[in-house]
Amino acid sequence: MDWLLKDLAASVPQTRHVVVLSADGLCMAQFSPDGSDDGATDRLAAACAGLQSLSAAIATEFPDGDGQMRLVVIEVTGGFFYLMAAGSGAYLAVLADSGVDAGLMGQCMRDLVARIGEHLSTPPRSDEQDT
Repeated sequence: MDWLLKDLAASVPQTRHVVVLSADGLCMAQFSPDGSDDGATDRLAAACAGLQSLSAAIATEFPDGDGQMRLVVIEVTGGFFYLMAAGSGAYLAVLADSGVDAGLMGQCMRDLVARIGEHLSTPPRSDEQDT
């Protein structure tokens, strides 16, 4: 999956970090164009778990919706954060610099999820163990 994340970063200039994570905040794959991580992956994955939970709570306020988070975009000084549902129990998160083309990023993320979303699904964890 690394090459797919690398392709997303190469397609959208000013991408800083791309992470695929499970709903409970565990990193499944990551890519950073400059090769650095310095703990960013784990911090992003943990923050995303909380953010997707908050987004799902907000989604319930729309009576005609399905209660599912699809896309969250946060603009902060210095850049953008994107979080997109990428399959059952899986998410795609991206950090990008402030000069990023936001429309292009959204489109490339949707394209990536459409191509590989079903392969990103993570089944719910179970307390039961096979004996």
